[in-house]
Amino acid sequence: MQGKQLRKLEAELWRAADQLRANSKLTASEYSMPVLGLIFLRHAYNRFQKVKIEVEKTLITHPQRGKRALTKKDFEEQNSMFLPDKAQFDYLVALPESADIGEAIDNAMKLIEDEYDNLKGVLPKNFSIFSKDLLRELLRIFNKEVLQKAEGDLFGKIYEYFLNKFAMTGAQEGGEFFTPMSLVNTIVNVIEPDHGIVFDPACGSAGMFVQTGYFIESEGLKPAEKVTFYGQEKADLNTKLAKMNLAVHGLEGNIQEGNTFYEDKHELVGGADFVMANPPFNVDGVDKGKDAVKKDPRLLFTEDKNGTKIRLLPKNDNANYLWIQYFYGYLKPTGRAGFVMASSASDAGHSEKEIREKLVKTGAVDVMMAIGNNFFYTRSLPCTLWFFDRAKEQDKKKKDKVLMLDARKIYRKVTSKVNDFSPEQLQNLICIVNLYRCNTKKFEDTVKSYLETSAGLAKETADVTKQLQKSIQITLKTIAPFFKNLEENAQFFSTLSDSYLEEAKDIYELQDKLINAAQNIQADTEALENISHECKHIRKLQDKYIKQLLDVIASVVKECQLNKNKDWKELNLREQLDQLKALQLQLSGNPEEEEPGLLQDIEYFWKQAHWLMSRFPEGVYADVEGLCKVVSQKEIEAKEWSLSPGRYVGMDAATDDDFDYELRLQEIHIELEGLNEEAMELANTIAENYKELMI
Repeated sequence: MQGKQLRKLEAELWRAADQLRANSKLTASEYSMPVLGLIFLRHAYNRFQKVKIEVEKTLITHPQRGKRALTKKDFEEQNSMFLPDKAQFDYLVALPESADIGEAIDNAMKLIEDEYDNLKGVLPKNFSIFSKDLLRELLRIFNKEVLQKAEGDLFGKIYEYFLNKFAMTGAQEGGEFFTPMSLVNTIVNVIEPDHGIVFDPACGSAGMFVQTGYFIESEGLKPAEKVTFYGQEKADLNTKLAKMNLAVHGLEGNIQEGNTFYEDKHELVGGADFVMANPPFNVDGVDKGKDAVKKDPRLLFTEDKNGTKIRLLPKNDNANYLWIQYFYGYLKPTGRAGFVMASSASDAGHSEKEIREKLVKTGAVDVMMAIGNNFFYTRSLPCTLWFFDRAKEQDKKKKDKVLMLDARKIYRKVTSKVNDFSPEQLQNLICIVNLYRCNTKKFEDTVKSYLETSAGLAKETADVTKQLQKSIQITLKTIAPFFKNLEENAQFFSTLSDSYLEEAKDIYELQDKLINAAQNIQADTEALENISHECKHIRKLQDKYIKQLLDVIASVVKECQLNKNKDWKELNLREQLDQLKALQLQLSGNPEEEEPGLLQDIEYFWKQAHWLMSRFPEGVYADVEGLCKVVSQKEIEAKEWSLSPGRYVGMDAATDDDFDYELRLQEIHIELEGLNEEAMELANTIAENYKELMI
């Protein structure tokens, strides 16, 4: 599902659900968990249905007994929850009007908890606070056809959207449930958590673990056989959400409730293979007078002249450097960590600078990645991703090096207020990290994939272009007899005459060139470059040509009242014109739905390959002005132990060759849409306030 379609669906679901909340006079906090529970149930049922179909295909039919019944084990082997009959979404939707729907949903949640000990007391079972009508409407909302067919990623995004909306309406404390998907995927792909103990001491709704599961599955492995998840979360509600999220994705984990500043529930100091987290930024009020904080074994230390360990406590009222030390302290000598942190922490002074110096000198600081604004729904400020690799400490050469990567100019605009990384932007960043680690395979495979994708699209485009040319010729041939007869009465027909076709000669020449070039291309870099440069020109000429063609036909039909002409009606031209427009849509895309066409995709994937190849032409790591630089501890010391990438990589020296003006216009359009929405919301608020004043 494309971005704009997804946003429409999310907004539609939220408006419907929130309207029901308003009508029920429930508070957001009373309403949020039951709604999330129903999304959980819908998601679990979708996964259950998919696995059921797949498993049934593999079952051997016995001559007498037929196929055996499916078991709980069948589903768990496919990382899916087993759902008893009365806990399945379709059962609840089909209940008669007379049924106590609230009791039925509560029972469904209880039946699931009975199947899974780790969900005991976790799922919401207070659906009796809703009226029957309200519950039926909620079930109807989450039973839309598009949601019946939805799979993991789509439901994950909808779940994420609802979590954010509830957070923004004040339903949950803290304002953040999870790290945005782009940042989670970046962390997972940099630290590559594929074995051992994976720990998140601020796990929120367990998004890190879910994406780790996807990462391991993408390698053709089973998460349950490779990793063990441990999580800790301060809030009871978030702890429940984390357990629900793991369960619906078929993952197991030990999630404990506890305040990480004062409790280490899992006692994993020095025992984690991977640590990843998005801790709350800039927390104040931590009681540093408590022994649990002053003597915390997770913190770095110095020794006095008597050999007594003195833990490094930041002196200011800010917990950022407690978290940073925790992440290091939890790691095994070979462990890796990746976490989100406020950008200000990279340059913080005084006691925090001393702690940062100590960390850098260990040699574990591996990668620092600056992220731009608006990657969080509820936080517009930039952030930084920190990565530790303790294995570097044992390597004299690697110990002295840190990769500074400034990704603040790399983003995709999702809405006027939210940015993320496109899948290709993320892959490009991961390629840079791999080159820094002297692994060239990721770079080679990624570039090859982009070029092969672009070449395949070029061949497909050539075929569709042939069909479009044929469709235009058939259309012109079909209507020509009528238009020639009407030429004296329709002066504008001249635009369809030979002179008009002469004007379109450029597009035919370009299309022929594309067809010829694409016929036998095998990711030929130079040929693809030529094709990608022609694509935008072809698209603009072609779209203009077809628009003029359709406009002229419509004008002649109206002016000459051809709809009353029996012979014209018998042509049944609509089918021919619909085919022409469908082919154009396939080539040029649908701007209204933000769906790119073949011509845009060819150019897009070529640009991704070019972005990487132009910056790393030798296929090995090299510092790139304004993007990345490998620095030594001496260089870091010279800048007062700053770990802010922008202070090292310099200004981007690239010319406007890489600047995509068309993409920027799309971004401006998205920004304008956002401003219009805000203006409408403000106008409605003013109107409501005015009504209240007039009462």
